[in-house]
Parts: sequence; structure tokens; C-alpha cells
Amino acid sequence: MVPKIHAFPERPIQNGGYFGNFSCKLTAEVLLPVMFILLPLKLNIMTIYSVRSWCIYLFMILVIAACSKEDQAPPKPTIAAAELTPQSNAAAAIPVSWYALEFKLIKETPGFSPPVAARALAYTGVALHEAVIWSDRYGHSLSGQLDGLSNVPRPEWGKRYNWQLVANSAMADIIKSLYPNASAANLALIATLDSTNKASASGSCGADEISRSVNFGKQVAAAIYSWSTTDGGKDGYLNNFPTDYVPPVGPAFWVPTPPAFQRAMLPYWGNNRLMVRPRQPETAGIAHPAFSTDTASAFYKAAYFVYNKVNTLTPEENLIARYWADGGGTFTPPGHMLAITSQLIADNGLSLTEAAKLFAQVGIGENDAAIVCWKYKYKYNLLRPVTYIQTYIAAGWTSLIGTPPFPSYTSGHATFTGAAGSILADYFGNGFAFTDNQKVAEGFAPRSFNGFQQMVDEASISRIYGGIHYQFDSQIGAQTGGDIATRVLSLRY
Repeated sequence: MVPKIHAFPERPIQNGGYFGNFSCKLTAEVLLPVMFILLPLKLNIMTIYSVRSWCIYLFMILVIAACSKEDQAPPKPTIAAAELTPQSNAAAAIPVSWYALEFKLIKETPGFSPPVAARALAYTGVALHEAVIWSDRYGHSLSGQLDGLSNVPRPEWGKRYNWQLVANSAMADIIKSLYPNASAANLALIATLDSTNKASASGSCGADEISRSVNFGKQVAAAIYSWSTTDGGKDGYLNNFPTDYVPPVGPAFWVPTPPAFQRAMLPYWGNNRLMVRPRQPETAGIAHPAFSTDTASAFYKAAYFVYNKVNTLTPEENLIARYWADGGGTFTPPGHMLAITSQLIADNGLSLTEAAKLFAQVGIGENDAAIVCWKYKYKYNLLRPVTYIQTYIAAGWTSLIGTPPFPSYTSGHATFTGAAGSILADYFGNGFAFTDNQKVAEGFAPRSFNGFQQMVDEASISRIYGGIHYQFDSQIGAQTGGDIATRVLSLRY
């Protein structure tokens, strides 16, 4: 399937600049009304003193009418005269290479739990977007759209930029800032990739253009990182398990679970600033079924379903549970979503600007999904299935995969996948078939899907197969993830 593209392609005018907001389109909807205006004038054609004057007169009316139509369009925060180095679809290889390194950093850098990883991936995508969107005459900066983001640097008027170099420079700096505790070996990999990409993208550019492009990327990265420090999650990687948090006590509430019996992870994450501010404050207002030990209750039946399902898993269900586990030491669930995004960008030959928009959208979705999901988790503090089942159904029961150290409701996997799946479906189409190759290195065969909803459904049900979530955890998680995607897609990119 051919990905969505702009109705009007990116193209420089003859001097290498752009018209920016001024773009007059002489279409049928303009020409037809003008023709009816001019028709009565043909009887008075002698008032036009020459053929040349007549042509000029006609042209001026058409231009005025067309521009009046265009003036009705919403303003576009683009820059009119930053020159463009032509980019090919291969230019997206630069951000793809940076995301591949970032997935490695998530796996190997201490403290990058799923919400912390989602945050880093989001700021990486926003920095990339803000660095290169100026090369798209119909693009929009996210400055003034994302909560708290303003005054993002703009390119110099009338100057020429190599946008691949801009992207590379911005991503090198933002990633280095977001992973300050990366190992010395991985910091060296960041420097090496920066140098390699710079050499490959410079081409025949002059020294001034190279310097200007690199410096602009650094300016954008610095602005985005400065904004990131005000969201409440800056040092999350240092304090996943705050010792000052005291969970509520009662039969319905979460307690530490096997195998590690860790403290509650990131109990305050739901207080962080969302990137996309909702119209109404986020209250995590969808309640789970009322806790009950009555065997006829909805809650007991939900827990018993998990108990029975884990005891009767088919080989395929067992595989699905393990495939989507994405636990400690992996690229995490949000990393998995961005890895699929990166694969689809490369496989479908997206341009640099289209890749930047999609990376930004999915990243923002994952960041806000983590915040909303964690708000739910610590508002309701619901006990995990393993606790309920061992207490009220079967004392010796264990889940297939280890239960993570935070409350059950809602499911992070379902929320992350619901957000990303909806965003990817918006771009590629609901029926877009694809194959996820991201777990081959871990010994799994590629998994194919006939659409993004099938991916969301499988990732969501995997947590029930694993024995660590109730069905309603995943159902509401997927629903809220889709709601987050709707907010993300409401912005202009």
C-alpha cells in the first residue's frame, strides 16, 4: 500500500527558497465564479484598449480571487525563505539509525523502565520534527501546540540548510542529553554515529552550509531538552522506586508480587505533564468492576478467567504471551512500538519530513499513554491477578511471566499499543498488512498482522495469557490508548 503523502509535494522555487504562506492556486472553484463575473463584460470589451491590457486585467482578477481563497486557510507556522538541499527517501535512514541506537540504549542504560523510555522516545521525536519541519512548505511546528513548548529556534531567513545534517545533529544531541547515565561504550557509539552520518550526508555541501546545519540542529535539541526538564519526569531513571511512597492497605489494593516483591514503581508518574493537553483534565475516570470475592461477581469471574486461561494455554497462546512480554532488559513496550514504526518507515521509503512527523506522533502518543496509564494505576491501586488467585482461588498458582511491580489497572501494554496502533493506522490505513521483525534477534519468528487493530488485540490479550492482567485491564487500556491517539492526531504537523 502506498503511504499517505501531501497533496502538494515539497518543492523549492527557482531560487531555492519557498513561497511559505503565500500560495495562489487557480482551481476550478476559483475560475468558474470569475468567468461568470467576466461574461457580462464581453459586450463592453471595447473599454479594454488592447489585447495586452485585456490579458493583464484578466490575470489580475484571477490572482486576486485565488489569493482571497487561499487567505481563508489557517496560518501555517513555516519559514518562507530557508533554502533546501534536495532530500530523497533515503534521507530517513538517518533518523532510523538513531532510533536503532536508542533501542540499544533503553536496553542497556539503568533506570529506563517503560514510562521513562516512552518519555525519552517522545522527546527524541519532537526534536527531530522541529529540526526538519522547516523543509516542508506545508508543515507546522509543534511550538505553541504541545503543552509548554514555545520559542523553538527557526532557521535563518534566506540561508541554505542540509536537512539531513540538521536531523543528525539534533538527534545526536537530544539522545546524549536524555541518556546521561549511558555507559562509556554507548556514549562512544553516539559520537561515532554522529560522525558517520555527518560524513555521509555532507556530500558536496560547503563548509558554511555544513556548520549552519549542524548548529541549527544543536539549537533545536537544546530547546527541546530545556522544555523536557519541566515535565516532572526528568530524573525518573534515577528514582523508579521512591521510598517515600506508602501504598494504601486493604483487600482490593496492590501489594508487592512474586518473583521479586519490589516496591511500587513510579507511583507519581501520572502527575507528569502530558504533551498534548486534553480539553478536560485527565481524571482516569473509567472505574474497574467492583472488587468482590463472591464467586458470582464480575470481579471473581475475571480473576478465574485468568487462572483457567493460564492453566490451559495452547502453544500459540504461550508464544504470544512471551513474544509481547518486553520486560526488563528489553527495549520495553513503547520501544517495541517505535521499533515497528522505524521498520515501517524504512520498508515504505518515507521521506525525511514524513518520517519525522510519524516518529513524533508515535513518540508523543507513547509518552502520554504512559502518563495516563500510570495515573489509572495509582488512582485505583488494584491488586494483581496473582495476588487474588493465590488468596481466593488456588494458593499455589503462578503466572506464566513475572508480574511487574505496579498495580494492575490499566494495562500498560494495551495502552501503549492502543495509542501507537491507532496512530499508525491513521497513516498507513486500517487494513495495512505488515510483519513485525523486531524480535528475531531474541529468537522469535517474525509475526504478521492483517492490520494494526490485530496487533493491538494480540498485544492486549498477551497479558491475560501471561497471567498478569485481568481482561478489563486490557480492554480499558486499549480504549484509553485510542483516545490518546485521537488527541495526538488532532495537532498539525
